[in-house]
Amino acid sequence: MNMDTTKLAQLLFPQPLKTPEEWEAIYPPRNLPEGAVVTRMAPSPTGFVHLGNVVQGLTSERMAHQTGGVLFLRIEDTDAKREVPGAVEVLINSLAHYNIKFDEGATIDGDAGHYGPYRQRQRAPIYHTYAKWLVEQGKAYPCFCTEEELTAMRARQEAEKANFGYYGKWAVWRDRDLDAIEAELKKGTPWVLRFRSEGSIANKIKFTDLLKGPMEITENDIDHVLLKSDGIPTYHFAHAVDDHLMRTTHVVRGDEWLSTLPFHIQLFQALGFRLPKYLHIGPLQKMDGDSKRKLSKRKDPEAALTYYRAVGYPVASVYEYLLNILNSGFEDWRRANPDAPADSFVFSAKKMNPAGSLFDEAKLRDTSKNVISRMTAEQVYDETLAWAKENSADFAALLAGDPDTALRALAIGRGGKKPRKDIAVWSEVQDYMGYLYDELFGYTDEFPPAMNKTDAKQAMLAFAAVYDPADDNTLWFDKLKEIAQSMGYATDMKAFRAAPEQYPGSVADISACIRYAITGRLNSPDLCELMRILGHGRSVKRLTDCAETL
Repeated sequence: MNMDTTKLAQLLFPQPLKTPEEWEAIYPPRNLPEGAVVTRMAPSPTGFVHLGNVVQGLTSERMAHQTGGVLFLRIEDTDAKREVPGAVEVLINSLAHYNIKFDEGATIDGDAGHYGPYRQRQRAPIYHTYAKWLVEQGKAYPCFCTEEELTAMRARQEAEKANFGYYGKWAVWRDRDLDAIEAELKKGTPWVLRFRSEGSIANKIKFTDLLKGPMEITENDIDHVLLKSDGIPTYHFAHAVDDHLMRTTHVVRGDEWLSTLPFHIQLFQALGFRLPKYLHIGPLQKMDGDSKRKLSKRKDPEAALTYYRAVGYPVASVYEYLLNILNSGFEDWRRANPDAPADSFVFSAKKMNPAGSLFDEAKLRDTSKNVISRMTAEQVYDETLAWAKENSADFAALLAGDPDTALRALAIGRGGKKPRKDIAVWSEVQDYMGYLYDELFGYTDEFPPAMNKTDAKQAMLAFAAVYDPADDNTLWFDKLKEIAQSMGYATDMKAFRAAPEQYPGSVADISACIRYAITGRLNSPDLCELMRILGHGRSVKRLTDCAETL
């Protein structure tokens, strides 16, 4: 190209700008241990926080913090049309809720760190410096095409069965002379800045992705837009400049960006920047019938982070589950280290599935039951109360009004080698222990099918007459057996199983009808302890009330 590119650069960028060397001095290389990973989350403020954002954030966070590196948050807000008011606050709060801890970056009120601003719309002078430099080097040029002209060009390409895009003979402003450009500038014609690609789709580039391994990709031949007509950069240009100046060593992003990788490689080379290492993650998938499909924010409520908070999954459960589906060795590690904090697991990108992870909520629930079973009663109470304050005010009032009842109930079967695993999410706690509150008590199950109602009434009244909260579990059960024996019911389960026809029932049936009277259901934690929590008066009343209704 025969053009005075220095004059062209001055025409396009007449305002005073720092030089690339000055920006390099402002953002010097980081002083970190050898091998330390510097990576980032760089979401757009669209208001929707996807579970995939946590997957990317967790991967980035583990890679950075396991190596003594840095994780920072950059807000990629160059597309003003997609920005939702308040979205940055939602994003930051959502990620913080799931323990994605940033060392620096955008905050709700501003920035924290020495490599900011961390919102791209505030970095326009930086991008203009490097855009001007590219023009000076003959690697970028202005394009004055209107939307109508670009639409007409696309229609002609479609008619000719040509590849879509601004390249070759279709790049009509690529080699215009300076006079033509200056004339349009004097008229005030809007322009975009385009990259001058020297690539060809006939060429292949060898590239190694940290997750997908070695690959061959087709070279980019499109003259992509670097700066839009308002002077704001496209994602492609902004991320190249920012990742260089913020000294990013690794980029973790979705594999939908693989199609733009050839352009990004060209751009880093043209700018003279070292290319970071890339790790392209496959999408979260779920089973739909017999086939897999991508988790969809339109079809699947579980795609949104708000779903997990509303249902009441503990943060630790979601964190452990994601580690499990992201790294194949986590499950074995957890079995060997049942009490170790999850972040002490050594995460490895090499153990990730290149095609993406399969999301299974049933497996998440199992993980969550295990996580909650390892919590103390106090932890369960505190987290349940916090959830209830946001989602169930009446239940929150009951919990806060009588912490002792809740803590005693939640302590039943907790700890030891085989803890109870009744609870998967905080929204289930009300059902799990609601019968302890008279305001929530009701008969939710059918009456025990094996029990004669006349006999059940007799058993309930008999037990009400002898019940004493001071009885230990052995004496409590001995009283049940005495009642069973007086009614001709088997007290020896082995004998009952051997000849069930000889008895109207067993002590297990007597126990079931007492449980039903006390809890309104057929399954519950230790009944003796539940009756102690209720106390003598309430326990006896429930037995006599149920007997009367029969």
